[in-house]
Amino acid sequence: MPVRPRRSFALAAAVATAAALGATALATTTASAAEVPLSGYELTWGIKQSYRTYVSTYAQGTFTATDGASQAANNGVFTFTDGTGTYDTTSHALHLTFKGTLTAKSTLHGFVREMSDFQYDSAAGTLTADLVSDGGTKQQDVTLAKVAAPTSQDLKDLGTTLTAAAGTFLGSDSYANAAGDPLSALKPASTTSPSPTPSATPTQSATPSATPTQSATPSATSSSSPSASPSDTVSEPATKGDIADGRLTWGVKESFRSYVVGSVAKGKISTSGGATQAAGNGVFTFTGATGNYDTDADTLTAAFDGAVNFKGHEDNGTYGLDLTFTDLKATLDGGTGKLTADVTSLGEKSEDVVLADLKAVSTEVTAKDDVITLDDVTTTLTAAGAKAFGGFYQSGAELDPLDLSVALTADATLPTDGASSTTGTGSSGTSGGTGGTGGTDNSGTTGSTSGGVTGSTTGDVSGALASTGSEVPVAALGTAAAVTAAAGAGVVFAMRRRRTQA
Repeated sequence: MPVRPRRSFALAAAVATAAALGATALATTTASAAEVPLSGYELTWGIKQSYRTYVSTYAQGTFTATDGASQAANNGVFTFTDGTGTYDTTSHALHLTFKGTLTAKSTLHGFVREMSDFQYDSAAGTLTADLVSDGGTKQQDVTLAKVAAPTSQDLKDLGTTLTAAAGTFLGSDSYANAAGDPLSALKPASTTSPSPTPSATPTQSATPSATPTQSATPSATSSSSPSASPSDTVSEPATKGDIADGRLTWGVKESFRSYVVGSVAKGKISTSGGATQAAGNGVFTFTGATGNYDTDADTLTAAFDGAVNFKGHEDNGTYGLDLTFTDLKATLDGGTGKLTADVTSLGEKSEDVVLADLKAVSTEVTAKDDVITLDDVTTTLTAAGAKAFGGFYQSGAELDPLDLSVALTADATLPTDGASSTTGTGSSGTSGGTGGTGGTDNSGTTGSTSGGVTGSTTGDVSGALASTGSEVPVAALGTAAAVTAAAGAGVVFAMRRRRTQA
């Protein structure tokens, strides 16, 4: 076996080796014992928690562990046994091969994935396995994950990064370069102290303590290798923790924004408390994210500062429409979740209202450069959200998509966002056209495409809001007296009867 490049490596294996060979053997065969045999190791690795969840939940599939492999309870991680291999006393590199076969199968999604012959190589920093997809030809020694270099005196909880080959085999390119579950390669009886046997033989325990001269040497002579390898680990964000900052961009519903500032509501939209609105009656951006994340579990909870207020249908300073969203919070677990907010309508506040169901493009929550970014998250109005809009929009209606990005460290740079880069505070409340005012011949005139109606001086209506397809959210407007100032009670209630989905 060729000598692998020198790198810092925990000497748990060396100590175990001493137990296997004995101090005398080590002393008498120094020249020929560059590689010594190892046995009795176990590999523990869960691939990726979200993948296990996908197989067992969404795909309604199963994992079957055989030939020496096992799976922990509650769809937990996998263990492969009878690890044998060699430890190089010169380079301190370790190579182990494990027994056990793991099969992931889903009849619903039509796949069978078989993995066996797992091998861990500390010098290469890889975990390989033989792979079979759907009963096809076996691919041997495929690199499933890059493994972080050990930094302590055991091989426990080493970071892993799935490869492109793993993504292809598991059935989703989103797994490529994603953080996998941590990996451990240990002797079951020596988890905390890797040398229980040598401790029974003082002479042996003295010899390994001399061998650690090698452990001291690598830390000096091969310091470049460990600092390079851990730098990969350090550059990757922690798998879970608190959010340092972030922003959420969401337009609520484009047709609703158009209605508020249009010729019927003749209202205005304003933002405050850290929220902004993009120019041209655009989308809103909420800032100052707090919360937590777990990229192994693919979960994210983020709350944002800022408020947006919609006002319309004014009558002597009183608004028939006065709706405020604040304290927005997005939660995601495996690509689905909820958007909640505190909702104040006509002075009455309801906290933590679930406005929308969320569905991300990917089930993964992954970080790049210490930032988690989720774009084009689908938002679907809930029953509680429909109530917040006064029952005008139906539960299940599609709202504007949502984008969010959160920083995991204080010095991480959030991506440029068009809405948040604007300095304005939103629309000042334009009337949106002259529609609905009626002509002197009582025949009415056609309003503008930003929200006009074909109206008359009698309040009769022959059409809904132009071009946007939106409707007047009558039930959210308050009393009919307030509404009459905008377009007449007849206009509002006639339009309510003529609802068409925005």
